[in-house]
Amino acid sequence: MTITCFIRYQIDPFQRDAFRQYAENWGEIIPRCGGHLLGYFLPHEGTNDIAWGLIAFDSLAAYEAYRTRLRTDPAALENFGMAQAKRFILREERTFTEVVDGTLGKPAHPAHA
Repeated sequence: MTITCFIRYQIDPFQRDAFRQYAENWGEIIPRCGGHLLGYFLPHEGTNDIAWGLIAFDSLAAYEAYRTRLRTDPAALENFGMAQAKRFILREERTFTEVVDGTLGKPAHPAHA
């Protein structure tokens, strides 16, 4: 079973670029530590202070092993430290979800004219 850690961030909208850098850093760190990074997402229209991160794992045990690796990864520790120092993350929530078979990654079908 694949699970996805769905992270909802409330960010300081005036520090959007700092959060972007934080997310880009995870783009290197997460795969190296064993997570399948589905992506980080910044607000575009509407609410300007909510961002998302989605990371998939084969199991909760795989997630726990990943978290253990993060605690010793120098780049991960630096990224966490940068977020604390700049205080652009106001709140963070984690939810674990499982995919409904046959619904993930389905491409669009062009409309026939």
